[in-house]
Amino acid sequence: MNNTFIYTYNARAEEESLCALELRAFFVEEGSGGSLRSSISLDPGRSPFLKEKIEVLYESATWEALLEKLRAHPPLTASFKVQFVKNHALPTSFEDRKQREIAAAGMLDGKINLADPAHLFAIFPAQNSWVFGPLTCGSSAWKKQEQKPHSYSTALPVRVARSAANIAVPNPSGIYAIDPCCGIGTVVIEARSMGIQMDGSDVNPKVMYGLRKNLSHFGFAPDTALQDMRMIEKSYDAAVIDMPYNLCSVLPEETKLEMLQSARNFTQRLVIITIEPLDHLLKKAGFAIIDRGTAGKNKMFSREILVCE
Repeated sequence: MNNTFIYTYNARAEEESLCALELRAFFVEEGSGGSLRSSISLDPGRSPFLKEKIEVLYESATWEALLEKLRAHPPLTASFKVQFVKNHALPTSFEDRKQREIAAAGMLDGKINLADPAHLFAIFPAQNSWVFGPLTCGSSAWKKQEQKPHSYSTALPVRVARSAANIAVPNPSGIYAIDPCCGIGTVVIEARSMGIQMDGSDVNPKVMYGLRKNLSHFGFAPDTALQDMRMIEKSYDAAVIDMPYNLCSVLPEETKLEMLQSARNFTQRLVIITIEPLDHLLKKAGFAIIDRGTAGKNKMFSREILVCE
């Protein structure tokens, strides 16, 4: 019997499309109302959008029936805490949430420890049921990677870079990826911090010093290559490309097509980030766009994220 998990998520308005794209990459579906149910187990700390993960241990149609199941739960040998996880589609008051936490904890046989519990459990109001189970909260430790020794104004925001790495490689097991236009290494750093095997390279010699210093600063090997992506000979399972777009990096149409054709030769899956339409060039290069989303700073500036195979 497969385990079932409930995930909660949240995104700013300008990142809702990107959040939905990442959720589809992870879980096939994108959920609704800030939560989704899946048989896939995933560390919520991987995503900038996932907040909590609940492993469904007990589920009942009524609150009273759930309490009876908790009363019959085997004695706990270590301390615990029960936390009400909000369902934003079903608003509840602070008082109601606290009362239910107290009631649920009172049904369990064990020592309550609110400060430093050995076990953290959740109660969650699903659409037509009440859920109880072990709770894992997402970590925001990745935010420290926003403070790099070297940065560029045109570099991807860390949240977008982290999500792009997840979209390219939802399951890192056995996957070998590359960012062949890695700049100062934002995507590579996020990927490696999540256990994704990702190479980094760039054609611009001016970024190499900052790129390698950034990797070393966060404890990763500064093993990137000065290389034109059109010269890549290795094969990869996935690639992320943030297309150059600043005034110093305006690329002719032919060069863009050559870049995409070379990517078709070395990767099976491509996540491409662009501020200009690339559908026609991707088709010419032999890619099929299987999903897409957007991430915008504001109404005047928006990046499109295209998932291609």
